[in-house]
Amino acid sequence: MDVLFTAEFWTALMSIVIIDLVLAGDNAIVIGLAARNLPKQDQTKVIIWGTIGAVIIRIAATMGVVYLLKIPGLLIVGGLLLIWIAIKLLVEEKEHDVKSGTSMWAAIRTIIIADAAMGLDNVLAVAGAAHGSMMLVVLGLTISVPIVVWGSTVVLKLIERFPWIIMIGSAVLGWTAAKMFVGEAFLKDFFVNPVIKYGFEAVVIAFVLVVGMIVKKKRVQEKASVSAASSEGPRHAQGE
Repeated sequence: MDVLFTAEFWTALMSIVIIDLVLAGDNAIVIGLAARNLPKQDQTKVIIWGTIGAVIIRIAATMGVVYLLKIPGLLIVGGLLLIWIAIKLLVEEKEHDVKSGTSMWAAIRTIIIADAAMGLDNVLAVAGAAHGSMMLVVLGLTISVPIVVWGSTVVLKLIERFPWIIMIGSAVLGWTAAKMFVGEAFLKDFFVNPVIKYGFEAVVIAFVLVVGMIVKKKRVQEKASVSAASSEGPRHAQGE
């Protein structure tokens, strides 16, 4: 029980909660979209049972990934994937195209399947942040999932109003990725020196944020160019 009072435990738990809130906020929209065509009295039941099913699958999948990450070399693979996920989080604008169910069980099935498909990045990120602790996985999901489901609107509005929340989430993902590299058994000797260890973590975080912002800026410029070109077309046509 002494582990509960260590700074490392609480830091890892906070990382899991932040990761969940940033990555799973959009998953909560899936729940609302899947249940939107049902009668009001059935929507709450669908949300509850759909969430329970999704959480059970999420916990099982995360525990499976936690186990797999113990295989030599897979922490590096997981770390590289997390860096990609962190950059993608900064760059991409997610769309929500989910068909609503016409019956309770159809809606529940849609929620579980959609959450499982959308939650792969979340599973890997939480597994990496848990550092092999099943208790951290269960506790982190128990805290964050209810917030995501019942407070999804608030969470998403906060993200829209304060875009830097996404940057914090990406930084946490980058830090988690760096710690996965540092935690790899055959690389531990390279990170014995604290300066090298923490310096490497800082470099990975900076890399994620800088690359993410550069790619996002480039995409915004490309969209602006396309939009300008499309608006010029009708003007030329009118001039003719």
